[in-house]
Amino acid sequence: MTPPHSASALPTVRPGLWAGGLVYAATLVVAVGLFLLVWRAGSTLAPNAPLAASAPAASGGAPPVDVVLHVLATLAAVIALGAVLARVCRWVGQPPVIGEVIAGIVLGPSVLGAVSPAAMHLLIPPVAADPNGQVPAALKGISQIGVVLYMFLVGLELNAARLKAQVGAAVAVSHASIVVPFVLGSALALPLYSTFAPAGTPFLSFALFLGVAMSVTAFPVLARILTDRRMERTELGVIALGCAAADDVTAWCLLALIVGVARAEPSRVAGVLAGAAAFVAVMLAVVRPLAARVSRWCDAHTGPLPPLVTAGTFLAVLGSALATEAIGIHALFGAFLLGAVMPHDGRLAREFAAKLKDPVTVLLLPAFFAYTGMRTHIGLVSTLGDWAWCGLIVLVATAGKFGGTVAAARLTGRSWRDAAALGALMNTRGLMELIVLNIGLDLGVISPPLFAMLVIMALVTTAATSPAVALLLRRRPEAPAEG
Repeated sequence: MTPPHSASALPTVRPGLWAGGLVYAATLVVAVGLFLLVWRAGSTLAPNAPLAASAPAASGGAPPVDVVLHVLATLAAVIALGAVLARVCRWVGQPPVIGEVIAGIVLGPSVLGAVSPAAMHLLIPPVAADPNGQVPAALKGISQIGVVLYMFLVGLELNAARLKAQVGAAVAVSHASIVVPFVLGSALALPLYSTFAPAGTPFLSFALFLGVAMSVTAFPVLARILTDRRMERTELGVIALGCAAADDVTAWCLLALIVGVARAEPSRVAGVLAGAAAFVAVMLAVVRPLAARVSRWCDAHTGPLPPLVTAGTFLAVLGSALATEAIGIHALFGAFLLGAVMPHDGRLAREFAAKLKDPVTVLLLPAFFAYTGMRTHIGLVSTLGDWAWCGLIVLVATAGKFGGTVAAARLTGRSWRDAAALGALMNTRGLMELIVLNIGLDLGVISPPLFAMLVIMALVTTAATSPAVALLLRRRPEAPAEG
C-alpha cells in the first residue's frame, strides 16, 4: 500500500528550511563579529575633517524642523478632511471642490489655528520653529507642480471644435461675461485701493488684477455641474461650455499681461509682452502641428504609449511652464496653452488626462488647498466695515458675471429663464479663482485681508451656482443640441 502523500512530503521540506535558516544565522553572526572588530579598531582614531557649513551647530539651539514630517502630515490631513467634506458637498448638491477648499481653510489659521494653535502647529510649525519657512516653501513647491499639471489638464479639456461651432451663439455672451465684470472690478478698485492695496502697489496693477479676479469662470467646475445635471449635450449646456472656455482663455491672457506688468519695470513691459507674443506664435505655428502629428501617430498604433512619448509630453509641459515663467507671465499660462493646442480627442490627450487626473486632483492639489488655507486669515475680516466691503465684493462679482451674461443672452434671443440659468452657470469660480488670487498675493498686488475677502467671494459664488440652476431649470425638459 502506498503511504499517505502528506506523511512522505513533510520530511523532504524541513531539511531545506533548516539548512537555509542556519546559513542565514551564521552569516549574521559573522557580519556582527566583523563589525565589532572594525568598531574596536576605529575607536582609537580622531576625526580631523572640518565641519560642513550647513551642519547644525551643537550649541543647544532649537532643533531643525523636520520638513518631510510636517509636509506629509499636512497632506494626509487635508486629503482626509477634503475627501469627507467633498462627499458632504456632493450629498447636498454642491461641487466637491468647495469641500476641498474648505478643508484647507479649516486646517489653517482661520479655524484650527484659532481653536487650537498647538494642533495647527503639528501640521504647520510656528515661525519660531521654522524661521526660514521651509515647510510653507515645500508645500508651495508641491502645490505649484500640481497646479501646473492641473492647468495642462484644463487645456486638454478645451474642445476647440465645439468652441468654433458655438462661436456665433456664444461670442456676445462670452464677451459680455468678461467685459462687464472686468469694468466693474476695475471700478471697485477706486474705493478699495487706499485701504487694501499693499504699500507701493501701482493703481494700474491693482485695478487690472481686480478686474480679472471678477471675470474668472471655473471651466472644470461648470463642466462638472452640467454633467451632474445631464446638461452637457443640451443647447444651453453647449453654449455655457463654449462661453466658459472662451472666458478662461481670455482671462488667462489678461492675467499673463497683468503678471508681466506687475513683475517688470516700466522699461521691461514691452519686452515681456513681446516675449509672450513670440511664445504664443511658436505654440501655434510649431508646437500645435507637431502635437497633432504625434497624436496621429499614437492613434495609429496600439499598445501602451511609448516611454519616449510619455517623457516627451512631460518635458513639453515643464518646458512650456519654464518658458513662460522665464518670460515673466507665470508658469501656469505655458502649461495651459500647451494643453489647449494639443488635439482634444486624440489618444494621447485621452490617456494623459486619464492617468494624470487622480494623482493631480487627489494628491497634488490638496497641497494647493493647504497652502491657500494657510494664507487665508478670515480673522483679518473682523470689523463690520470689513464685512461690508466683503459683501460689496460678492455683490459686484455676481452683478458683473450674472448681469452681463443675462443681458447679452437676452439680446441674442434667449428666454429669461435660459439667460438667467446661463448667468448663474457663468458665475461659478471655484479653483480657477483661487489660483488667480494666489498669484495676486505672490505678486504683492493684493493684501492678506483682501485675499481673504476674495476667497470668501469665490466660495459664495461657486456655492450659489448649483441651487440657482436647479431652481431656474426645475421641471423643464432639455433638448439635446443639434449636431
